[in-house]
Amino acid sequence: MLKKIRVVPLAEESFGVRSMCTYIETSDVKVLLDAGVSLAPNRFGYPPHPREYQAIAECRERISKAAEKADIVTLSHYHFDHHTPSYTDWFCNWSSADAAKKIYEGKLVLVKSYRSMVNFSQRRRGWMFNKTGGSYAERLEVADSKTFEFGNTKLKFSDPVFHGSENSALGWILMTTLECDDEKVLFASDVQGPMYNPTLDIILAEKPQLVIMGGPPTYLAEFRVKEEHIKQGMQNLKSLVKRVPTTILEHHPLRDEEWRNLFQPIFDAASEADHKVVTAAELAGKENNLLEFRRRQLFETEPPNPEFEKWMKLPQPKRKLVRPSI
Repeated sequence: MLKKIRVVPLAEESFGVRSMCTYIETSDVKVLLDAGVSLAPNRFGYPPHPREYQAIAECRERISKAAEKADIVTLSHYHFDHHTPSYTDWFCNWSSADAAKKIYEGKLVLVKSYRSMVNFSQRRRGWMFNKTGGSYAERLEVADSKTFEFGNTKLKFSDPVFHGSENSALGWILMTTLECDDEKVLFASDVQGPMYNPTLDIILAEKPQLVIMGGPPTYLAEFRVKEEHIKQGMQNLKSLVKRVPTTILEHHPLRDEEWRNLFQPIFDAASEADHKVVTAAELAGKENNLLEFRRRQLFETEPPNPEFEKWMKLPQPKRKLVRPSI
C-alpha cells in the first residue's frame, strides 16, 4: 500500500516483548520510534521465562542495528518500554549505558517534554534521560506540537495527549505522524484505543493510510482500569479501523490470552470496510510470538535450566546486574 514510506517493526508484543519500537524510512530520512523494550517483572507470580529473555535479546539486537542507520530517534514518553535507560538492568529492560549510547549517540533526538504536561515519575525519568542517554545526542530537542521537515518528508508531533483515559495518572504522550508526499503513517503508542475521544479526532484528522496503535489493556479491566474506559477504547478503535486502511494493533491487547476473541468486533468492522487490522509480526510476515500471558504455561512445560533457576533466586537488585543464562 505504501510506496514511499518503509515501515519495519523491531520490537513488539507480537515479538514476545513489551515495546512498540518501529523503524520508518523515506528517501529523505530514517527514523527510529520509541527505542525501548521491556519485560513484565511479574506476571501470574512468575518472573520472565527464558523464552522471553531470548526474545528481548533479539529485539535489542534489531534496535541496535536500526539505530546505526537512523538519523532521528524519537521518544513519545518516558516509560522504559519506550526508551532505553542508561543503567544496567538485565532483569526487565536488557539495558546498559553502552546500549543507550549506541542508540542515541550522534542522532537528532526528538523527545516529549519532561517539564510540562508530565507526571512525577516521567518528569524524573525525563530529567535523568537528558543527563544520560540524551547527552550523547548530536541535538536533543523537545518535540511537543512541533513539525520537522526533511526534503519531502514531514515529521509531525501532536500536542501531548493522555496516556489512556482522560486525566490518566500515567500522564501524557506524543503521537507522531510521518508524511511523505501523499502518504502518511501515524504512530500512537499508549493512547490505549484511543480511550479519549479528542485523541481519536486528532488521529482521524490526519487521514493516515497506516496507524500503529497501542490498543486498550483488556487484561487490566476491572483490576487497574475501569471497564467503562476499556469499552470507550474499544468503541473508538472500531471507529478508527473503519476510517483507516491499515491498522497495526499492538501493545496492551496482546497481553490478554483472550485478545483475539475480545477484539473480533474490531477485525469484523475493518473487514466490512475492506480495511485491515494486523499485528506487527503479521505485517512483517511472521507468526505472532505471544509470550507474556503464556508465562505460567512456559514454566510448566519448558522448565528453566539449573543456572537460570539459581539466577531467579538472587535478590532483584542483583538480578539486574547479572545476565541470566538462557
